[in-house]
Amino acid sequence: MKKYKILLKIIIVCLLFVGCQTKSNKNERNDKIMTQAKFPNKLTQIPQDYYNQSTQPGSLVELKYDTYEAMSYKSHQQILHKRAIVYLPYGYNQGKNYNVVYLMHGGWSNETTYLGTPKSPSEFKNVLDNAILNKQMQPMIVVCPTYNNTSQEDSSDYSLAIQLTNLYHQELINDLIPAVESTYSTYAKSTDEEGIKSSRNHRAFAGFSMGSVATWRTFQYCLDDFRYFLPSSGNLTSNGEAMAKIVKDQDYSWSDFFIFAASGTDDFAYSAFKQQIEAMLNVKDHTFRYANNEQEGNLYYLWQKGGIHNGEYAIEYFYNGFCWLWQ
Repeated sequence: MKKYKILLKIIIVCLLFVGCQTKSNKNERNDKIMTQAKFPNKLTQIPQDYYNQSTQPGSLVELKYDTYEAMSYKSHQQILHKRAIVYLPYGYNQGKNYNVVYLMHGGWSNETTYLGTPKSPSEFKNVLDNAILNKQMQPMIVVCPTYNNTSQEDSSDYSLAIQLTNLYHQELINDLIPAVESTYSTYAKSTDEEGIKSSRNHRAFAGFSMGSVATWRTFQYCLDDFRYFLPSSGNLTSNGEAMAKIVKDQDYSWSDFFIFAASGTDDFAYSAFKQQIEAMLNVKDHTFRYANNEQEGNLYYLWQKGGIHNGEYAIEYFYNGFCWLWQ
């Protein structure tokens, strides 16, 4: 009997040790403040000359990868051949580690919407180049994928797009991130599950409109894999407690993530979007804490007076968020 009691004590001690180690390892991944900068009190407009070609341009590349049809993803029945447009900053060096932003398009759009293509880059690509040149933005990799599934027209169907953004995390974690971060130099030491999780502090997800919905879904399903979230003009729910439960269910606390949200006062999505942010901030246990920096909080919201629901304002919101990240 005495032997069994001793054995039981040993087992309990071992379990406690493993539990402490697991929690400790998680804390080691997440307790480091990655961004010291503070957001301004209002949105900063993009300097007009930033839309011009830079003297130190980064490059765009097409990254092709395989994934599976979203609705039947788990069965791996139908392989899809997809591409993402990847921005590499000027002077990209394979021997250096880079932070990564995954930037999702909205409705009636695709992976070329924000950055263009290598042969036909967009003005937003010039904005990134000039902001990095002037040290307003950290040199970073920006990845523009698509939640379009079997057709480039999928994002034009609102109800289908809602379904696809809810399913996109499967492709994101299992296929896109491994393809990107095994090809380019990031902070991920490996692209298996643990390698992606342990480098979460160096990864952000952003989007406008339906891309914002995809951002909230990434927060819901992939908090293990991302620290920063930049949704704009697209809400998920008006239930703040449900959003707080997402954090608790993934065993994170308020200091483990940061959300920068933005919209325009004349944007048709403004009211519902603002309602979600306010509901999150009203959660009684303060899972979400309003602050313009991540030392004091994890949620900051700015709005553009007169801003409407279009691409011009979308890239203004991205610009403001990207200029803050990892500074």
